Amino acid sequence: MAEKKNHCSRQKWLTGGVPQFSRSQMYRRTAMYKRKRVVAKKEVKRPAAMLEKQINGEKNGGKRQVRVNRLPRYYPTEDLPRKFRSRKQAFFQHKHKIRATITPGTVLILVAGRYKGKRVVFLKQLASGLLLVTGPMQLNGCPLRRINQKYVIATKTKLDINSVKIPERLNDKYFKRQKLRKPKHQEGEIFESEEQKYSVSDERKEDQRDVDGQLMNIIKDVENMKAYISMPFYLSNKQYPHKMIF
Repeated sequence: MAEKKNHCSRQKWLTGGVPQFSRSQMYRRTAMYKRKRVVAKKEVKRPAAMLEKQINGEKNGGKRQVRVNRLPRYYPTEDLPRKFRSRKQAFFQHKHKIRATITPGTVLILVAGRYKGKRVVFLKQLASGLLLVTGPMQLNGCPLRRINQKYVIATKTKLDINSVKIPERLNDKYFKRQKLRKPKHQEGEIFESEEQKYSVSDERKEDQRDVDGQLMNIIKDVENMKAYISMPFYLSNKQYPHKMIF
């Protein structure tokens, strides 16, 4: 008797793990069309749309079929898009876990936004999960601002900011964007109405001076720290960030 060959795949592989036969060719080679697949259909029980109801009365009494959910009486004049319930949570409802490498006093590198490439000092995490950072503004021009931890690189450089007192009013509401008033042509003449422009409040200027003044006293005591923070981060040719130790 001839020896039985061990079962092996009918697919042949080329160099680099590339298959020789396509999916449709393998369907024919393995004779999948001869195999009968029996799929058990699941019975889906839908709730009944009509309900039998007993109605009392001498003339109109008896049993009738009544809808479980009544149809709307009035229809909107415009076809507006329906709002469906979303299972996704809003950003403020997420559980915000901060990276282990980011602690108060850590020097971070911003990689996105208006101040990308700046080295900043991390102060604290706000309730929304965003990071509160500052330049200080005297060194690199970066003010007190919020940023997502996805857009920062944490370095091993750290300052001891335990003595720095951060005002309690520095929260998410403090950094909320102001709604500026746009002029309407109905109000007086066109040339008289001026567009409202954003200006930094005295309160924010005071908080900036207060926090930066405390940080500058700490930075001056550390050798070369002032030059390190004021110098922007950039990459030259053949420098890869994933191979660097910050």
